[in-house]
Amino acid sequence: MSNNQPPRIWLSSPHMGGAEQVFVKEAFDTNWVAPLGPNVDGFERDLQQYTGAGHAAALSSGTAAIHLALIMLDVQPGDMVICQSMTFSATANPIRYLGATPVFIDSEKDTWNMCPDALEEALKKFCRKIAEGRGHGAEKSKVKAILPVHLYGMPAKMDEILAIAEKYDIPVVEDAAEALGSEIHGRRCGSFGRMGILSFNGNKIITTSGGGALLSDDEALIQKARFLATQARDPAPHYQHSNIGFNYRMSNVLAGIGRGQMQVLGQRVEQRRANYQWYQALLAGRPCISLLPEPDGFFANRWLTTILVDPGTSGGITREDIRLAFDAQNIESRPLWKPMHLQPVFQGFPYFGGNTAERLFE
Repeated sequence: MSNNQPPRIWLSSPHMGGAEQVFVKEAFDTNWVAPLGPNVDGFERDLQQYTGAGHAAALSSGTAAIHLALIMLDVQPGDMVICQSMTFSATANPIRYLGATPVFIDSEKDTWNMCPDALEEALKKFCRKIAEGRGHGAEKSKVKAILPVHLYGMPAKMDEILAIAEKYDIPVVEDAAEALGSEIHGRRCGSFGRMGILSFNGNKIITTSGGGALLSDDEALIQKARFLATQARDPAPHYQHSNIGFNYRMSNVLAGIGRGQMQVLGQRVEQRRANYQWYQALLAGRPCISLLPEPDGFFANRWLTTILVDPGTSGGITREDIRLAFDAQNIESRPLWKPMHLQPVFQGFPYFGGNTAERLFE
């Protein structure tokens, strides 16, 4: 790197608020550096109060939260899980951990998230309706869950998705990894599904260095998640295990970072939204560039600001040209997610919808 270049501007670097050190120091001063402790309990309470979810389990990653959610929904080899195609691979990978089949769903144009029409198309194919007179639902359905994502912090059309899920009696696991602080009609993301998941990876709007959480109004599900996440040790004086367990709990030290970060979450949302508004003003009047507006009643945390480039009106300039120009100025940027149904590892799995996700990626 040339000495004349400015410092690197990263896409989404972590920012500490100052209070994190207080909670971490307390963990060290009291020797609570073991996996669990007061910071974990406090962080879970903070998440419950902020999101409105009834219960929370602090875990090692958002991926771990999805994995546990699917286990508790009894996803087995040969089952199917409906998954948004335009997302990061961490949404889809746990489906394959369990030997189940991902069924990928296209995006819709208003939020870039799971298309309700394509979702219902898939459920009509894979779910047999219960006989007339026995109510709504699915009979002997192998579809065990629906996994919508709030992409880049923009909420998905949860009212429509939940109505379809209820019609076919399929539980929803809400991937809110990118959407802490986002809302739909005043209700915070992560609290809509049977279970919701959050991520506190280093690039998220707040971070615990690495970590995640599982949210639910069902206390029994969260208790079971905590049990499975601590190696599923039975309540016995000796080490006894009747279930396969996992080492998925968040440590007390990292939860201390999370407690400090929760104190500045509101400020972080304001800052990210200000970034979006800055770009919106900067790029106004340029027909080759468009940004994603919020639908009525939606509030996005604007975790990342995204643009679409129309080469037809830009003189042939592509998003790759823009990315390379940013990089030449030592600014990190990236293309939108490459849809899962286009990924080599997921080739051959079912896909429903049109080409909206593909065009967004291009």
